[in-house]
Amino acid sequence: MSIELRTSPHQVSDRSVPTIMKHVVLSMLPICAFAIWQYGLSALALLLTVTATCLLTERLLNRSAPSTLNDWSAAITGILLALTLPPTFPLWMGVVAGFVAIAIGKALFGGLGFNVFNPALIGRAFVQAAFPVAITTWSPAFSTQRFSEFIPSTLTAPLMIPPDIAAWIKLQSVDAFTGATPLARWKFENVTATAHDLLSGAVTASTGETSAILILVCGMYLAARKFMDWRIPVAVLASAAFTAWMFQLYDPSHYPSPSFVLLSGGLMLGAVYMASDMATSPVTPVGVWIYGAVIGVVTVMIRYFGGLTEGVMYAILLGNAMSPFIDRYTQPRVFGTRQKRQK
Repeated sequence: MSIELRTSPHQVSDRSVPTIMKHVVLSMLPICAFAIWQYGLSALALLLTVTATCLLTERLLNRSAPSTLNDWSAAITGILLALTLPPTFPLWMGVVAGFVAIAIGKALFGGLGFNVFNPALIGRAFVQAAFPVAITTWSPAFSTQRFSEFIPSTLTAPLMIPPDIAAWIKLQSVDAFTGATPLARWKFENVTATAHDLLSGAVTASTGETSAILILVCGMYLAARKFMDWRIPVAVLASAAFTAWMFQLYDPSHYPSPSFVLLSGGLMLGAVYMASDMATSPVTPVGVWIYGAVIGVVTVMIRYFGGLTEGVMYAILLGNAMSPFIDRYTQPRVFGTRQKRQK
């Protein structure tokens, strides 16, 4: 009889990596369904294309080793990446984003658990730099022909300039489409969207960022099942709300309300699904609060004073870079010992 010896802890649990990842994927399905209901065939094609690219890239880069597709991590990367892209994004650009996310954001660091940065955000950052026009082109939600035809830019041939969709938008029965996200309208026109529109998804945004309440409910499911550290999204949202509140107290005519900051853009999606990534976030009890607070504050600062309208992606990537240092300097004291003073 052989005995297998392992290091502590020895508690047996059914919460394996594939189990956790599978539940994360299941929690995102309502968000995907709502995105498809909003944008139709183009959103469906974008989700399938980017996710398939991530899965194929994962298998291609690990073709000489046992398949790692059954841990669901590549699927999560693909779905999250697609949800951060606009529904007008050409599919071939989505393929580029998916390949970069897995090849550079994950495989380059050694695979699952070794990546320093969130792979989906690496892919998103790459295409934002490579295709700035395509990634800031928006489409109206709930168009009448969304289930019978693609948005014209979706099927653009590789290396070709996407067509202007302004003429296509005029043919859609959409009320008051401005062509700008709520953050862009506030930043450049000083116009804020209503809380009802932000909660219901009746705004222009990336594919999976429109319904803040749905994202929050899906995140609560993960927190209730203990598949996500609830302290991270709470710290992100609380710090962002507090920072926005302080600025609004200083100048209420210029700075928006905390509710607008929380519900607009990709803050809710980033706080729930990306900042809480287990491989790229701290693990110490104090560290998770510091990590979330940094992301929330930096997001608001970029929105208010940066050249970009959105700052969630860069704030989370900065938090990922700081994560090892936060863990290092927030280690709890070992029971029965005294904290050593450092000279």
